[in-house]
Amino acid sequence: MTETFVIAQGGGPTAVINQTLAGATLEVRKRYPGARVLGAKHGVRGIRAGNFVDLTALPEQQLRLIAATPSAALGSTRDKPDAAYCEAILKSLRDVGATAFINIGGNDTAGTQQILVEAAGGDIAFVHAPKTIDNDLVESDHTPGFISAAEFIAGAFLSIDLDFRALPGIYVGIVMGRHAGFLTTAAAAWQHDDASAPHLVYVPERAFSAKRFIDDVREAQSRHGRCIIAMSEGVTGEDGRTVVENLVPADRLERDAHGNIRLSGGELGMAIEQLLRDGLPGARARVDTFGYLPRGNIATTNATDAQEAFEAGAFAVETAARGGGSVALQYADGSTRPQIVPLASVAGKTRHLPHDFLEPERNRISAPCRAYFERLLPKRFTLADPLA
Repeated sequence: MTETFVIAQGGGPTAVINQTLAGATLEVRKRYPGARVLGAKHGVRGIRAGNFVDLTALPEQQLRLIAATPSAALGSTRDKPDAAYCEAILKSLRDVGATAFINIGGNDTAGTQQILVEAAGGDIAFVHAPKTIDNDLVESDHTPGFISAAEFIAGAFLSIDLDFRALPGIYVGIVMGRHAGFLTTAAAAWQHDDASAPHLVYVPERAFSAKRFIDDVREAQSRHGRCIIAMSEGVTGEDGRTVVENLVPADRLERDAHGNIRLSGGELGMAIEQLLRDGLPGARARVDTFGYLPRGNIATTNATDAQEAFEAGAFAVETAARGGGSVALQYADGSTRPQIVPLASVAGKTRHLPHDFLEPERNRISAPCRAYFERLLPKRFTLADPLA
């Protein structure tokens, strides 16, 4: 029987998701000469519509070029299939004779694979290959895409701090992260010393108080002469509602196709600016929303991230050979290796920032968090002390 692998990409693109696509495709060719590899255009939506691109004979040089290019080469989707949708996916997979389906994405993608496993009855191997800049997949030490995005954030906050050393004021950078604060804490990965930015870090895992925020900013500004703040777009108030819900009028809130409040637009930034104007009248303050900028930035694609993403794709083929599952990047004995974990362990679950990654009484990263980033994202720059 000729092996037919279907590969799809889902969710937000990253700098290295195409490495996983290339790694899987080249591994199939190596293991199964004569096998077919079909790429689904725009994720599971393309499978449902029977919209595929044949990767079987694509020159390796072209695949390597695709691998080194950010974004999702096959196109992506944010569709969250229900049981009926998955039945349509399953029918299309069987129509093309699929023996394995590798779906590259986050926890929702793993959820889709879990539904398909339960519906298929064992004739197709379903594999989830990891991808997310949020770093929020359980069972993984870190995820492909995260290190590259984290490098963008670390460099941006280091640069902003140098700017504000020269012209002091207050700066807030709003970073992607609906439920997990890993990417936001990466703002502190390249701190030069204890006086370096970010001086304050706000993440979804710790309740946000507007009053405490103003007090913290005032204290940091008094101590350092400036205050640089890293804030997750998904920060939540003490009532459990997102800060954007609490600060922005209901008629101005935007929602996506699934009813989720849009967090990465400009409304939260404008609301934080108003909060600063009201709480600290006359202060020089600037709020920027990073939005998609860190997600697939070609200038900060990290070589380790790219290699791990490629290896995750290759290991996804091994996972298919063992019957399916989810690929997790796990760290042990000084190295990171892909491992197989059950789909049910990952599907629909969110890995949150560990409690000990922030200091108990201050919105600052802790020693364990600093050690984590020293391993994943070693400092790249040595800075001069200011002359002024």
